[in-house]
Amino acid sequence: MKPTAGGSQLANSLRELRARSGLTQAQLAERVGVTRKTINTVENRVFVPSTILALKLAEALGVTVEEVFRLED
Repeated sequence: MKPTAGGSQLANSLRELRARSGLTQAQLAERVGVTRKTINTVENRVFVPSTILALKLAEALGVTVEEVFRLED
């Protein structure tokens, strides 16, 4: 994954939080209005989600955005 401005990368705990919630990628995708592949690419740090998608993911998992996403140097 390419570094963001400032040299940081966006890391996430999406897979762990999704599993803790008992959701499949497909179920989470349906809740937030995207495809299963989109969830997969976010989990694997291939795709950086929009702010709107990040907020929807956090809401669907019942956590804050900061619990899902963090910057790594």
